[in-house]
Amino acid sequence: MLKEFRDFIARGNVVDMAVGIIIGAAFTAIVNSLVSDLINPIIGVITGGLDFSNLFINLGHGDYASLSAAKDAGAPVFAYGKFITAVINFLIIAFVVFMLVKAVNKVKDAALKKEEAVAAPAGPTELDVLLEIRDSLKK
Repeated sequence: MLKEFRDFIARGNVVDMAVGIIIGAAFTAIVNSLVSDLINPIIGVITGGLDFSNLFINLGHGDYASLSAAKDAGAPVFAYGKFITAVINFLIIAFVVFMLVKAVNKVKDAALKKEEAVAAPAGPTELDVLLEIRDSLKK
């Protein structure tokens, strides 16, 4: 069982996946900062000071000025502003991943076209020559 586990871990795909997950986590931190520190303030200016992260509906009793105050008091809240922020984060990450995949596919296509151009024979193939000889012998 240990040998199978070692073989599984040693596969290239597992290592590639681990690297992807680590880079993805770091990238997520960057996108979270982009959304909370740059995009949300711009949206706030456009909408007159609206802060998505502080939007909530109090499901309990009492009146709270902010989401953190409601949570500190232990009130049940429906924090839909954080969901809006998460959707914005997802859309940004999805767009960046789309652009990366598009760029990688473009590079792969260019490499395949280059390989096809190199692999194309310069002259007639052996079969073409044999068919030509056959046809000339028939005459």
